[in-house]
Amino acid sequence: MTSAATPPAVGSPGPGGPGPGDPGSGEPGSGRGPGSGHGRRRRTGGRPLALLAGIGGQNLSLLGALALVLTVFGLLDDNYLGWTNLQVIAEAATITGLLAVVQTVVIICGGLDISVGSQAGLASVVSAMAFTSAGSNALAGTAAAVAVGVLVGTVNGLVIVRGRVNATIATLAGLAAYKGIAQLVSDGRAQGYVLGDPVFVFLGRGKIAGLPVMVWILILVALAVHILLTYTDLGRNLYAIGGNDTAARLAGIAINKYLVAVYALIGAVAALAGILLTARTGSGQPVSGSEGLELKAITAAALGGCALKGGRGGIGGTLLAVALLGALENGLTVEGINSFWQNVAQGLLLVVAVVVQQSRSGDRAVGLPG
Repeated sequence: MTSAATPPAVGSPGPGGPGPGDPGSGEPGSGRGPGSGHGRRRRTGGRPLALLAGIGGQNLSLLGALALVLTVFGLLDDNYLGWTNLQVIAEAATITGLLAVVQTVVIICGGLDISVGSQAGLASVVSAMAFTSAGSNALAGTAAAVAVGVLVGTVNGLVIVRGRVNATIATLAGLAAYKGIAQLVSDGRAQGYVLGDPVFVFLGRGKIAGLPVMVWILILVALAVHILLTYTDLGRNLYAIGGNDTAARLAGIAINKYLVAVYALIGAVAALAGILLTARTGSGQPVSGSEGLELKAITAAALGGCALKGGRGGIGGTLLAVALLGALENGLTVEGINSFWQNVAQGLLLVVAVVVQQSRSGDRAVGLPG
């Protein structure tokens, strides 16, 4: 292979689009240096254009769509844009947001995890059952849930890496298996009651500076992952793995270790989402509350600009997509529209996101030219 003779540097763009340092990628290092020929022109007259370029076309589209949704439903219902309802939207989107953030990471490195909803449901059940078994001990409940989350995430990674199983197939199997385990250990019913415990009450219903605690948790997790992807060698290596795994391997990156670690991270954050689900509903939920979360997470990551082939994406776009999905879902609910239409809307948005990615990438279409 000719590419193996001269491997690109770690962090170079993969075949699916610009890499983390390219203009328009939304990642660090984009743009021209201070010594470029266009530096003076940008400093004197192009600041607004430079700002828009820094935001990125994908994010601008999401901002426009979000503004449109908020405006339409705000005109239809006077209370839609009220502070109380905006908090409801943010709180309802938190669990999806946590899963979408880690889904972004795994997609960037060329993988996928369809089992995140089932992992969250399993962690929710484990947190409530461990809480009850330990004599209403919140620390025991949360620790058990996180341990189970890391375990199932690591299992996913090992199946993919050691078993050489396609990530979609491996995590599709996990989707069914972890949901089945959650139903088996809980007998298919909600488990425990945690709202008598101050820790769970604080997590599910507390507020800091006017914002729900759940939203602050999402902000902190998203910020930590953004820093990891943007400012560390670990993050640059993840982009390199997704962009061109052959070049990354030749550059000395331990791809298998990175992939197992990423899936373990997904398990840990999915467990956190399950704990918040328990705190929000008051009991461990084996299926209710976690059903369909995997589709929402993947849709948000795709809408946010993640290339499903890997090598491109960012947390900012994903969070905007989560906000868009949350605002749309809440608006449909407020207007009394059948909840089944929410599933239709999610499916359509996912298709639109993939079609836009395909058209921008310039890759050959899947079908024959017609």
